[in-house]
Amino acid sequence: IQLTEIAYRGRRQLLTRVSDGSGMLTLRFFHFSASQQEGLARGTRLRCFGEVRRGPLGLEMVHPEYRRLTGAAMPLEETLTPIYPLTEGVPQGRLRALIQQALHELERSALRDWLPGASALPPGLPSLKEALVYLHHPPREARLAELAAGRHPAQRRLAFEELLAHHLALKLRKRSLKSDAAWPLPDDPGLARRFLEALPFRLTRAQARALADVHEDLTAGTPMVRLLQGDVGCGKTVVAAAAAARAAGAGAQAALMAPTELLAEQHWRSFRAWFSPLGETVALLSGGTPARTRRSALEAIASGEVRVVIGTHALFQEGIEFARLALVIVDEQHRFGVQQRLKLSEKGQKEGRVPHQLIMTATPIPRTLAMTAYADLDISVIDELPPGRTPVQTVVVPEPRRVEVVARIAQACRAGRQAYWVCPLIDESDELRAQAAEETAARLAEALPGVRVGLVHGRMPGAKKDKAMLAFQAGKIQLLIATTVIEVGVDVPNATLMVIDNAERLGLAQLHQLRGRVGRGTEASSCVLLYRAPLSGLARERLKVIRETSDGFEIARRDLELRGPGELLGTRQTGLAQLRVADLMRDADLLPGVQRTAELLLGAYPEHVAALAARWVGAGERYGRVG
Repeated sequence: IQLTEIAYRGRRQLLTRVSDGSGMLTLRFFHFSASQQEGLARGTRLRCFGEVRRGPLGLEMVHPEYRRLTGAAMPLEETLTPIYPLTEGVPQGRLRALIQQALHELERSALRDWLPGASALPPGLPSLKEALVYLHHPPREARLAELAAGRHPAQRRLAFEELLAHHLALKLRKRSLKSDAAWPLPDDPGLARRFLEALPFRLTRAQARALADVHEDLTAGTPMVRLLQGDVGCGKTVVAAAAAARAAGAGAQAALMAPTELLAEQHWRSFRAWFSPLGETVALLSGGTPARTRRSALEAIASGEVRVVIGTHALFQEGIEFARLALVIVDEQHRFGVQQRLKLSEKGQKEGRVPHQLIMTATPIPRTLAMTAYADLDISVIDELPPGRTPVQTVVVPEPRRVEVVARIAQACRAGRQAYWVCPLIDESDELRAQAAEETAARLAEALPGVRVGLVHGRMPGAKKDKAMLAFQAGKIQLLIATTVIEVGVDVPNATLMVIDNAERLGLAQLHQLRGRVGRGTEASSCVLLYRAPLSGLARERLKVIRETSDGFEIARRDLELRGPGELLGTRQTGLAQLRVADLMRDADLLPGVQRTAELLLGAYPEHVAALAARWVGAGERYGRVG
């Protein structure tokens, strides 16, 4: 140290000038104590670490880490020095000292390893203690690229245990739910059987298989918690309706919760068409239900006169009482958090019994990921489409050929068909998206004078949006311009053409969901992906995948490869997003081993399970009762 002084340049600060024989450097401290100033006396030798920047006195470091050196020797550390993410008020040195204390404690007393020996681990992974010591003090020769990529065996040891703990926590949640009592729903009066006989079509083998799973669950005295997973248009709704018929036939009630008013109304129309001939009334409860209709519906629900109810999140508001709610059906699981599902489930808790739960999702999730992220649910998969569905032809078209696309819309509308034009603006405000949709609608209305054009975007009031969608469903609108608000559940069999503008900006899952809005009738349908060059490598790969396959499970697998699990899991990701070491995409190869070890622990070492889950996931209440 050449000089240490207190300076007043706008604010009080401590400046220390240091030299190593090759040049000078200033150490600048805005927060310092008198003892720190004394320790930085002239002639003291330091080893400093920090970010070098150019300041008013030349090169400087602000609040660097430093160590005073005594004696002639200046040995470097035997291991690499860790840099930890900090919490306000805990400096790097203090945190390192605390962790060092914990590591000393670890050396003195063995950290309980809840895994039963090396056989429970993938080959080549160290013990928990070895992994922790290595990661906090990597040797100088450590493979830095491997550590940076999260692929070092020590990191994978922790990732394996963390994934295992989350998996076990979900298994415990499932076990806890299964310890509750539910209403057994036998098909005594045969309403479920009459429901199936009255359908104007036969269930596919996959639908029949899923329904058999559901019926088996419903006859038990423990609550069903089942995920019904299937691609767009595979016929999940009719399986859910058959389950509702089972509940109604047993003298109980079923409630279906949809994510939007539009989708709730669509389900209500489908259910009403199926149930009315059987003498069953279906009630609709959503934010848009008129007050008088709502009052009479609430009375009928409370008395048990109405046994099948469709609605939005309005279903779990105060003031809604069910006589005997035995089945809760949730559509589009990743649009609802666990808490919303719980609230509706709580509506049915009577006489010490809880409702059965059937959760539907149109987001196909690869099996390995589903078994980990949904380990608390039983899973049924509908993996075939009903007969008569014509595959949607997907074409990728560059922006300069827009005129040809507009001509194609004119041709479809002249033939009596309808079309969508989706214009997403990603990472922009709702206002800009609305503006883009309005401008596109104006341009297309001008280019297509004989076509009735409608518009739907996120900033429109709900009633106006629904009015436009209903007009489109009724055929009064031929071309619907929309932002991505149409991706969930809209059913217009006469719509045979979809144009997705700026298609390169959307993810695979979203493109696939949007494409599923056409091809819902028997006519040949097309989806045009209009893109602007230049394309990034990722965008090019996405458009290639969506053009080459219409298999939702294959698309989900490729989406997982390209982007990771966030989009696929939606709100379910919020639990798994708390992963501290593991990464579901990077560590996907560990998942089969995680599932095997989980079965081993649950079967042979049940006393280890809760402790291991608590170590990573938290207190029991976080995983015990949040079905």
